Amino acid sequence: MTTERNNHEQQQCKTLLAELAHAIGTRTKGTGDFGTIIDGLALYRREKPSAPASCIIPPSIVLNVQGTKQMWLGGEPYPYGVSRFLVTSLELPGDSEVLAASAKEPCLGLMLKLDLRIMAELLAQGCPPTRRDRTEGMSAGIGTATMDILGPLVRLMELLDEPDAIPVLAPLIQREIHYRLLLSDQAIKLRQIAAVDSQGHRIARAIDWLKVNYCAPFRVEELAARVQMSPPTFHQHFRQLTAMSPLQYQKWLRLSEAKRLMLNEHLDVSSAAFKVGYESPSQFSREYSRQFGVAPKRDITQLRSQSQSAGGG
Repeated sequence: MTTERNNHEQQQCKTLLAELAHAIGTRTKGTGDFGTIIDGLALYRREKPSAPASCIIPPSIVLNVQGTKQMWLGGEPYPYGVSRFLVTSLELPGDSEVLAASAKEPCLGLMLKLDLRIMAELLAQGCPPTRRDRTEGMSAGIGTATMDILGPLVRLMELLDEPDAIPVLAPLIQREIHYRLLLSDQAIKLRQIAAVDSQGHRIARAIDWLKVNYCAPFRVEELAARVQMSPPTFHQHFRQLTAMSPLQYQKWLRLSEAKRLMLNEHLDVSSAAFKVGYESPSQFSREYSRQFGVAPKRDITQLRSQSQSAGGG
């Protein structure tokens, strides 16, 4: 009876994944990331394998419905193919790699940003506990897409055909998705951040502060005190959850914002460096090259050229 039930659930999951693949495929054209009219929901399509490319991953669930991708976080690979999802509970730097994709069978998927306030509310309201896991690790993991998760994602996608209903129904469906994730095999990753009394929640507050004040110099001891942690504990948990130190995280924020300023607002290298808090453009260039593997001016030139080629194709 159990085997029969499992087979039935697997078949239903395949049906839901096929529905998602069709919906995403018809709403994407060419290669790229595509926003939607639902806040926090984006789609992606890749038509060929690609080398790892630097990106910023917000707290989110990234579900692959066709093809295979891999995310590199803290030097560790997180591969996810059909029916697997990547979940992150903190904003993290990563490198996204496409392992399997073609024009005939593109890599398709969606990303839904997570709201940790909703997670905290659900926990406060008595969301059923999951098995306790004493080991805290990286704030990212690969989960299995079950019917409970795929069902509301399909319904959320269907709302794109009913825009007038989005303001009313989308928040309800998104809340259900958060609830289902808190009961999933990746629940511990989310609970360790969302629980208000947890060390992970304090690290999330520190990251929120760094995102606003990334240009300003700071002392780790002062930031630890701000979130009511001792410096050694703060440093240990910060590195455990993000795979970097607080100062390295600030550097990544600065370099990522400088890249955006040069690419989107056409600032030159020196102006971008000063804008994000660097006092020396040469130091900025050295650190940018170490982070992204290429000098800033050359990197921006290449990115613009790739963007024009993709637009022309």
